[in-house]
Order: sequence, then structure tokens, then C-alpha cells
Amino acid sequence: MPRWKALPEELDPSLREFAARLRGLVDRSGLSPAAVADRTGYSRTSWERYLNGGLLAPRGAVVALAEVTGAEPHQLTMAWEAAERAWSRSETRHHMTMEAIRASRARATPGEAGVAAAPVASRRPSRTAGGAGPDRSRRGGRRRAALFLAGVVGALLLVAGAVLLIDLGGDDDAGAVPAAPSAGAGTGAPRSPSVVGCGGAGCAGQDPETTGCGGRFADTVARATVGGALVEVRWSATCGAAWARITRASAGDTVRITAGSSEQEGAVGAEAEAYTPMVAADQASDARACATLVSGATGCTAPG
Repeated sequence: MPRWKALPEELDPSLREFAARLRGLVDRSGLSPAAVADRTGYSRTSWERYLNGGLLAPRGAVVALAEVTGAEPHQLTMAWEAAERAWSRSETRHHMTMEAIRASRARATPGEAGVAAAPVASRRPSRTAGGAGPDRSRRGGRRRAALFLAGVVGALLLVAGAVLLIDLGGDDDAGAVPAAPSAGAGTGAPRSPSVVGCGGAGCAGQDPETTGCGGRFADTVARATVGGALVEVRWSATCGAAWARITRASAGDTVRITAGSSEQEGAVGAEAEAYTPMVAADQASDARACATLVSGATGCTAPG
């Protein structure tokens, strides 16, 4: 079964290219969607929408993905700016089309309302002038239909002209200041210590994700390559705690975090990655991560 869904056929070519580029980064990193969500601080559901063309990733998410996959941030943000302009044009077209439809309906409504408001003296057709009542009603209906169609045509011509003006601008505005990134999980202020589930010694032995210490509220402060695996120290200033993470690993590999006399360990399962429970760490330099692989290779991050 393919890893990715087919991108929507109506997706703008620039957006299609950008989504494919993000997918390529994730594929080459070997990370699962859950790992991407954990490392960037954006939810798994959000990343599924970004990668499947349903929503343009905010700048903060793109920068975070570049960091965790080793991509060049400047080049990726330049590609994001082009995609953001294409997304804005698509949203403008959709908005103007909906406004035109609403306007055409509004033009037709007064005539219909006037007919509906007219008093009805009898349910029988008028016999005056040889039954002219029904003919007059049919002529009125045709007149309202003609007015409605004229309104629709005029509105669509207005939309077509506006779209033409937008497209004439093309992507020549590469030097323009990009729109501010939309608010998202990666752009908010650090969480208050009163909101997370623990702090300092109270975090010892706890899961960094369930307590809220992970995601965008943590930093990778040290890393080392052991065999083919990547070992990292993750540290949260907000929680005053650290944990170890291992990726690109094999089932049975283990990873360990130490800070002073405290130590926690985690084992790799079927997903080729794992992280340990937390240890208290007032400073990032207090923590050190080590790995032992089933191949026999061992290694640790540098002290301090």
C-alpha cells in the first residue's frame, strides 16, 4: 500500500510541488508521522493535512521540519513563500466565486420576495380579460428567471476579470514581504510551568509526551551516531528534565539517559525508534544519552 495518498487533482502546481518536496524530506529521514509530530511540535493530524495537500503548512512547521530532517532551512522557506502565494491566490479565487454567487442570489431575491408578498384574494385563476391571470404569472416567472441568469452571468464575468488580474501578477512578486505565518502549534509562546504535568524531580520516571514536556517545548541539546542509529538528548527548560531518544534503530536496541545519579532506559520495538522516561536536569549539560545496539555497537553523546 502506498505511504501517501494521491494529491488532489485541482491542487495548484506550486502547491503540488511543495507538498511533494515535504514528502520527500519525510521519506528520506525515515521518520514516521508520529515522530515528525513529536519533533516539530505540530500534531500528527496537522502533518497529514500538510503532506496530503489539504492545508498549507505554516512557516514555523516548515522550519521545524527542516531542522529535524537536516534540510537547508533557507531554501525550504523560499519554496514555502512561493507556495504561500499560490495558496493565497487559490483562496482569493474561491472567496470571490462564493461572493459572486451570493450577489447573484441577492439580485434575484427582491423580485421573488415581491411576488410572495402580494396578497392572494382567491386560489382560483382570475377570469378577468379572458383568463389573463395565469399568463401574467407565467410571464412574471420567466422575467425573474431571466433576471437571475443575467445576474449570474454578470457575477461570473466579474470573477473572471479579477482572476485574470491576479494571474497577471504571477510569481513576479518574489521580493515581496511574505505574509506572517498563521498561528499554529509551532509559533506559540512557551508553555507556563504551571500548565505542564511536572517539574524537576517530579518529572523523574515520567513520559515527556503525556506530561506535556516534549514537542516544541523541548530542544535537542546533544546528539551522536552509534552504528547506523542516531542518539539524542532532549531537554525541556520548562520542565527542568531531560530524556534520551534513538531513531534509525533496530528492534532490541536500547537507549539510556543519565543526569547525575539518575538514570532511565528505553528499548526499541517495531517502529525503529524509542525514547526514555525523564530524569531531572536543571541544565542541558547535566544530561547524557547512550545507546547499546543489538549489533554490539555502543556509544554516547559528548559530556556537557
